[in-house]
Amino acid sequence: MRRLPFFTIIFMIVFFTGCQQSGKKIDELQEFRLQGKGILLTTRFTSFKEFKQEVQIEYSEDGKSWVRLTQVSNGQTLSSVLNSGIKESDILKVRDGGFLGKVKLGLRSPFFVMNRKDILRFFVLTRRRHGIFGGGDIAFYDIAETMVENINATDLGKIPEKDLSEKGYLNTFNHANSQALMTAVFSEDLADFIADTHERSNMPELVTGKFTTEQLADIKNGVVDNYVDIINNEWGQELGKLLGEKYQINRETVWTPELLTNCLNDLQSYYSWVFQIGFEPFKPSDDLIIKFSKKMNKVMESIAGMR
Repeated sequence: MRRLPFFTIIFMIVFFTGCQQSGKKIDELQEFRLQGKGILLTTRFTSFKEFKQEVQIEYSEDGKSWVRLTQVSNGQTLSSVLNSGIKESDILKVRDGGFLGKVKLGLRSPFFVMNRKDILRFFVLTRRRHGIFGGGDIAFYDIAETMVENINATDLGKIPEKDLSEKGYLNTFNHANSQALMTAVFSEDLADFIADTHERSNMPELVTGKFTTEQLADIKNGVVDNYVDIINNEWGQELGKLLGEKYQINRETVWTPELLTNCLNDLQSYYSWVFQIGFEPFKPSDDLIIKFSKKMNKVMESIAGMR
């Protein structure tokens, strides 16, 4: 989604390596924050009408196809525009197709041509690639799953079961984490492009607003869920810019277990502040941390043979 200009205010960023420990109150801890607390859970909405009370939606009236989502949260305004364009499925088709298909896609999206290798790197990181990285390979989804497991026992018992389902914290963490890390490594534009192509593949009607009754009624997989993803992608990009600045992350960064641990614990600290829940921290010795930091380095070093 192409973003309209909006300000980002850093309310508080404190350099730390830990996250909230079980049994400690949130207000006693140093936290990684944006001013806004707008990251969302699909499971907190019961209808599209209810979602529109939280997020303003505007569709194009100028002959072009776009939708603008605007959210005001705790003094911060976030605005996201999703235009018509190529879809993730288009990219996957030409990846394994012939030369002519690649040329046609290139004409439709010069950005894809210019950033093809980094886009492929992103896809490799979002999926388990056992054939490349061996058994037990992990992806962004596994990180999100572990974050849910990291919610401390005291708070876990108070969380509604629906929030612990796939469309609750797990989906929210997955979108925000991946967008944050990829914004820090590559750029906001590239993370934005990937997010757009994914959402257009899921539901092309998101751009036009011409939904079926079934799409409007299906909270878990319909309009509400996809618009929640778009908002959470934007918050993830804002977090990624802060991580990139804090740790001086770029395409040449070597991912040590310590660096990945710090980034994930910072993200957990933000979620702790937003949702008022505690987390057990990641540690550099965690198997997931070691595996994913190695995968990050290998993917960034070379893309040859990775599909």
